[in-house]
Amino acid sequence: MRRRPGIGGLQKAAAARDQYRLLGENVAKLRTDMMKEQLATFKSQLEEFARKHKNDIRKNPAFRAQFHEMCAKVGVDPLASNKGFWAELLGIGDFYYELGVQIIEVCMQTRSINGGLISLQELCSHLRQRRKKDREAVTEDDCLRAISKLKVLGSGFEVITIGKKKLVRSVPTELNKDHNQILELAQGQGFVTVEEVQRRLSWTSGRVIDALETLLEEGLAMIDNGNKDGKCQYWFPCVSSVYSFVGSDT
Repeated sequence: MRRRPGIGGLQKAAAARDQYRLLGENVAKLRTDMMKEQLATFKSQLEEFARKHKNDIRKNPAFRAQFHEMCAKVGVDPLASNKGFWAELLGIGDFYYELGVQIIEVCMQTRSINGGLISLQELCSHLRQRRKKDREAVTEDDCLRAISKLKVLGSGFEVITIGKKKLVRSVPTELNKDHNQILELAQGQGFVTVEEVQRRLSWTSGRVIDALETLLEEGLAMIDNGNKDGKCQYWFPCVSSVYSFVGSDT
């Protein structure tokens, strides 16, 4: 008959478990301390890198994007505040603040045309026109970062993706699935007709007209009745290059 472990054996087993637990905690603490030390070293090197390449970060968009990637890897957000080390060193907070103000201005000036929905590509084109005398070039990545900071103001700015395009929405318009599908379909030539939507999406005419009327009411579409075939064309400035540079000089 097999003997059960006595009190001494149980005590030894408990002591062994405690030793293993303490050993595990010590190893975990050692790893954490090493990671903190490595992170501190990396941040210090990042600061030195920023000092050395300050002008490149400010002037070169590709270099600036790579710098942001390096910052993200060590949990540093140079845009978190307009005060502090990064703002004083690079003035990078001011760069994105000014860009954010210009984004708001472009969206407001083009709202009567596009209903408050503008493609990211078109937005960048407007900004480059405004800043063509400035040596600090602007990329889509810069615009996305500036817009992400505008969101904290509760300003209603949001980037949405429809099909292959990124669109910047500056009004609180709610687009449902039908609206998104029509906008995606319009990306080919900038407009759709009722008949085309019916054929391509297999919808009833009532469903198509209801969705298009809503887009018209929201100011996202413009209607053209002057076609030879008599079919109404619903144009969408937010996905059409026809209106890309309207208002860029205002």
